[in-house]
Amino acid sequence: MKKLEKLKKHKILLYTSGGLIAGFLNGLFGSGGGTVIVPFLEEFLDRDEHTSHATAILIILGFTIVSLIFYGFGHVLDWRLALTVSAGGVVGGFLGARLLKRLTGGMIRKIFGIFMLIAAVRMVFSK
Repeated sequence: MKKLEKLKKHKILLYTSGGLIAGFLNGLFGSGGGTVIVPFLEEFLDRDEHTSHATAILIILGFTIVSLIFYGFGHVLDWRLALTVSAGGVVGGFLGARLLKRLTGGMIRKIFGIFMLIAAVRMVFSK
């Protein structure tokens, strides 16, 4: 029984640590939740690509709400810009979610990796 309790505590600590790191990066940079939480779900929690990407969306929602409160009340949020871009984001999110069902796990991993590499290169070599 003690072994089972220890395993449960270890899992809870692992889950919470992944969320803490991803949430911290999301709050600090305004993004990063997906780039951290998806690989975390896949590698450390042994979830498949479809489940990891779909689950990350709900996890990121919590990060987003907290960040929205801080940025919104901190008067650094451009509401008009955010709402305008969000309109396209809703359509894009719908299309992306539909496409996710049709892709294999390997294809999802490669596409995600390519986008992460492009983002990394742009960040390193931009002003």
